[in-house]
Amino acid sequence: MAESSTTTVPALRIESVGSIDDISEADWDALSGTDNPFLRHAFFAALERSGCTTRQTGWIPAHLKLIQGGELVGLIPAFRKLHSMGEYVFDWAWADAYERYGMDYYPKLLMAVPFTPSQGARLLLKPEFRERLRPEDLHAALDQVAEALSCHSWHLLFPNARDQSLLDLDGRLHRIGCQFHWFNRDYQSFDDFLATLTSRKRKSIRKERRQVSEQGIEFRHFPAHELPDHVLDAFYVFYQATYLKRGQRPYLKRGFFQALKENQPEQMHVVMAVKDGEMIAGALFLLGQDTLYGRYWGCLEDYQHLHFETCYYQGIELAIDKGFRCFDAGAQGEHKLVRGFEPQLTHSWHWVAHPGFAEAIEQFTLDEAEDVIDYRDAALEALPYRQEE
Repeated sequence: MAESSTTTVPALRIESVGSIDDISEADWDALSGTDNPFLRHAFFAALERSGCTTRQTGWIPAHLKLIQGGELVGLIPAFRKLHSMGEYVFDWAWADAYERYGMDYYPKLLMAVPFTPSQGARLLLKPEFRERLRPEDLHAALDQVAEALSCHSWHLLFPNARDQSLLDLDGRLHRIGCQFHWFNRDYQSFDDFLATLTSRKRKSIRKERRQVSEQGIEFRHFPAHELPDHVLDAFYVFYQATYLKRGQRPYLKRGFFQALKENQPEQMHVVMAVKDGEMIAGALFLLGQDTLYGRYWGCLEDYQHLHFETCYYQGIELAIDKGFRCFDAGAQGEHKLVRGFEPQLTHSWHWVAHPGFAEAIEQFTLDEAEDVIDYRDAALEALPYRQEE
């Protein structure tokens, strides 16, 4: 008769640290890799050291160290948040409901990349630990660390498919959203892409591009190693203008972009629009392994179709030139749809300590999910690509 045996797995413990500098760059990047520009130690350091993620801005670093058997087995970028700005998964209604009942919604524990609505790894785990980690153990540990940090909820935003499999647990709050991404189907040129569109959409895009050119506007590309400080200064003025026009303060400081240039130059690319020798608008792109990310843009004066050209068409051309599989141009959408960007579902997971609010929010997420799926399906039907016979 075979002897029975049991294997004891050491308990998972999560610790929070108050600065990215409390974790070495070597330890962080060993788990995050360097392919995704938003997940590198240098990116979080740029945010924190430039004053973008501090107590004063309501983004208090609280990065999580996952420890099992005395060994560091994982990391999660995390912040104690005092507001809901800069997240792109909107929970303002939840916070308002708490306030109406005289309860505190903040602080909350946010596991995300600040100001960056792009899907990617959020659970930076050693492969062997990931294989043995169970969703119920992960959720229990996150609940405990949120309570230990005196947070009333936790929120993990925009995880990739691999992380979603560890977060998917019955009875847990799961939200979905919809973004629009452009996909490179082995195009050799922008005209190759246009050839896949219906005649009407193809003509519309060509007309938009022609009208930009007829305004005397041209474009100059600056990889970070060719980016002069005066061009970065001009870009930052344009970036600030995007927020100031809406009566908001910009999230990012000039020092953040300087740190990107110095510490992640191979992943930074700036496009500037020029008219009569003067820079009039700019957009920042970041380069991943197989994805181009369009992030920030701005201008001081409005020009017809300039936004579409600078942020989308220049990005598509850059993605084709670099051989990227995907172009993620950020949040929001219908104006991307008619230009060949396809609807993609995004995900987030949440935990709310108060049982009554948790029940109400769960029903909200279920109703919201039906609406998002309907929206995605309608967007798929409206794509501008030619139907193959």
